[in-house]
Parts: sequence; structure tokens; C-alpha cells
Amino acid sequence: MTERLQGKRALVTGAASGIGRAVATRFAREGAQVVFADRDLPGARRAVAELPGTAVAVEMDVTDEDSVAAAHAQALAEVGPLDVVVANAGVQLFGQDAPVADLDLNVWRRTIEVNLTGTFLTVKHAVQAMRGRGGSVICTGSPTGLNGEGRDFTAYSSSKAGIHGLVRTVAAAYAHEGIRVNTVVPGYTETPLVTAISGDADSRAAIVARTPLGRPGTPADVEGIMVYLASDEAAFATGAIFRVDGGMTSL
Repeated sequence: MTERLQGKRALVTGAASGIGRAVATRFAREGAQVVFADRDLPGARRAVAELPGTAVAVEMDVTDEDSVAAAHAQALAEVGPLDVVVANAGVQLFGQDAPVADLDLNVWRRTIEVNLTGTFLTVKHAVQAMRGRGGSVICTGSPTGLNGEGRDFTAYSSSKAGIHGLVRTVAAAYAHEGIRVNTVVPGYTETPLVTAISGDADSRAAIVARTPLGRPGTPADVEGIMVYLASDEAAFATGAIFRVDGGMTSL
């Protein structure tokens, strides 16, 4: 590794598994002190145990502002003021999310609560922590928030579109304070979140067929752009959407 994040202090949500774990691990290997934040504290601790150095695990429920505030306070105590926050935690309720006429209100509320409200709270406390110093906030979006890819996932698609809008607004509001805010849009990426697709041969083949590069993504495919946005190399990048979707949204 090139240690492009040497001296940085970062917090990543949803870091017990999937993209969050991959990104947090890569940040640590690039020289950052990393806080692995997740509601699944044992999972976050297992991820940290595989790393040398100063990575730490904290419990954080992104839907609970007290929990988010406590996690930030613990991060400050354990690694110091944060330079980078990745708002990545999310849910996709396969078998429950549906076209709008068939969507149960509770499924809508749960999805919005975790994905959009959870991102809002993560970003809110990240910005509070970075004011006066600057920093980089990175949110995980989705092709479903950009095109009709998620037509059967009304709640999920809406939550991700909301994230894209939130990022643009926060980026504009805090650019003068040196706080950069960007969205990374992974395509179909095989993680524990999408076993309903990856475990069904027909569904998997259909979504891969809509990906011009002809394969599913992996968490490793997302790490590089996250490292770039966390680093000083991205000093002039804010309010942008960075697509790492195998060309899915280019069609």
C-alpha cells in the first residue's frame, strides 16, 4: 500500500461487513487511524482484530442520534479529531420493499430511517466535528437513486435519491469551511446485503447483464475511489457523484 492516508483519522459506518468493512480496512492499510462503527459491535471488533495498529471498534446505531453522538465522542477520545467520515450503513429489505402501490408503510419507514435519516445523522455529526478544521465526508449512494434500476424497490430507491440530494446541499453549505462532501455510487456489488440476488441464479444473471463490464462488483472495487476522496488528492472535489457501477448508469 502507498499510505495515501497517513495521518488521517477516519470513521466508517456499517464497517462490520461488506463495503464498509472493505473500505475501513483499506483506510487502515493506507495509514489512517480508523474507527469501525457498526450496530453489530462484535462484527466490528472481529474486523479490527484482523488489523495491526490503532483501528478501534465502536457501537453505533445510525438511527439513534444519542448513539451517533456517543460514537463520535468515543472516536474523539480514542483517535482524535476526525478528518474523514464515510456514511455507508444501510439496509435493503428484499421481499418487503415493492412498487409503490404494494409498499407497506412500515417497510418505507424502516428503510428511510436507516438509509436516509441514518445518513443525515452521520453527516450532521461529522460536519459538527470538522467545523473549523475541514475534512471529507463520503456517502454511499446507489444507481437506484439515479435511474429506474430500482423500480421494484420504492423505499430503497427513494432513500438513496435523498442521500444524493443531501450531499449536494451539505457540500454547498460547508464548502467555505473546507468540508468536502461527495457521493460514491457502487453498482451491483456482491455483499451480505444482496444475498437475495446473488443466491438466485436468474436474478444475478439479469443484473449482471445490465452491467456493461459484464460482472458483479466487489467491495474491493469501491475502495480506491473512497481512498481518493478521503485523501488530499481530492481537495477540489465536492458535491459530486462518483460512479463505480461497471457502466450500469451509463446506459
